[in-house]
Amino acid sequence: MQQKTTAAVTEDTVMAAKPDYESEIITIIRGNYSPKAAQNKLEDYHGNDIAQAMDALSLQERKKLYRICSSSMLAEAFEHLEDDEADRYFGEMDIKKASAVVAELDTDTAAGILQNVEKERRALIIDALQPEVKNAIMLIASFDEDEIGSKMTTDCIVIRENLSVPEAMNELVRQAEENDNISTLFVVDEDGEFYGAMELRDLITAKKTTPLDDLIVTSFPYVYAHETIDDCIEKLKDYSEASIPVLDNGNRFLGIITSQSVVEVVDDEMGEDYAKLAGLTAEEDLKEPLLQSMKKRMPWLLALLGLGILVSTVVGAFEGVVQSLTLIMAFQSLILDMAGNVGTQSLAVTIRVLMDENLTVHQKMKLVVKETRVGLCNGLLLGALSVIFVGFYIALAKQRTFGFAFAVSGCIGVSLMLAMLISSAVGTLIPLFFKRIKIDPAVASGPLITTINDLVAVVTYYGLSWILLIDLLQLGS
Repeated sequence: MQQKTTAAVTEDTVMAAKPDYESEIITIIRGNYSPKAAQNKLEDYHGNDIAQAMDALSLQERKKLYRICSSSMLAEAFEHLEDDEADRYFGEMDIKKASAVVAELDTDTAAGILQNVEKERRALIIDALQPEVKNAIMLIASFDEDEIGSKMTTDCIVIRENLSVPEAMNELVRQAEENDNISTLFVVDEDGEFYGAMELRDLITAKKTTPLDDLIVTSFPYVYAHETIDDCIEKLKDYSEASIPVLDNGNRFLGIITSQSVVEVVDDEMGEDYAKLAGLTAEEDLKEPLLQSMKKRMPWLLALLGLGILVSTVVGAFEGVVQSLTLIMAFQSLILDMAGNVGTQSLAVTIRVLMDENLTVHQKMKLVVKETRVGLCNGLLLGALSVIFVGFYIALAKQRTFGFAFAVSGCIGVSLMLAMLISSAVGTLIPLFFKRIKIDPAVASGPLITTINDLVAVVTYYGLSWILLIDLLQLGS
């Protein structure tokens, strides 16, 4: 017991002793230090710590921060900011400082920020840049947001394939002054076409007489700049490389996409797909205005309202069934919920499989058959369990005869099996259909499938209740 108490006290002490870097940075900015002294103190903090503190500062305090910090310090902080924050803070800087920060940023980050800067201000900032930085930013900005080229950076080492090992080392040293991503070297031929890549450690440990070609991996993965992010995402995730080269349509080397960018791209795509599955036209965040959030949600809500009215109309058509056998209303949600759950599971599997653009018609049909079989088998199992448990529940809790109880539970079991079977097929066929007609299946699938499955479940349940329980077994009042 004593050991536990001591351990808990020690843990609490460590937690209490954890530095509050944000407060420390704010204290430095608000202090009376000279600019040089303040800069020296801020240099001890990571860029992410400075980025976190910026939101707590007033506009005047941030402007003081921009003057105190070097352009490289600010660039490091901007690399850790969300896009909307980076855009806002960048607009607070004077043109000269903004240009200096842009020159220090990774080219993909710089291009992303400049896209949202006012046109006249953007032109002034770009004009103040060195030609090579300007060209790199303009190259990345030339790609659409959904193309992988918009996420690349030119911050990398590129050497010619006809160099010797000592010449390659000299070129590495020369380029390393201006580039951070040096763990992998990318090799091009005399026309700038991508030839392969080599690891830094292999070059460093190679003998001077070793042919450079012996160090080059010519089977290194690559992507094309005009490929869409959706098409590239699986390829990028399959490789554990720190950076992957990006080529133009002529196979010329343009830049790289880093592992950090891959993580961000995957995260963004997952966020977008999650939003789409929820029936949203785009992602939302905590700071988004009320009307803008409503605008994103309203289109699908209106469409689903219409479908919901249709479902209610169908339920109304079975009003006579409910009046004759009121008890069945208690189990409606069981059928609807299970049908919706099965449809959502099939949808998730189908969306995942559809990320492979090379699926054949045979493979798609195989997917439909597989999901339908899964729905049928799960439906049979859960239907059988429902017959047993619901039957005993009606008999014991509702004080009905076992014949009546198991007749009703049998109808529920059959309805559940059919609803799950049909819902599995619907959850697979609808996204396949939308993919076929060139509509993003994630956009039109989530809430739509749930509502359609509600309709399927209602018709199946009340239809079977009408046929089996009322017309066939005469159990109605």
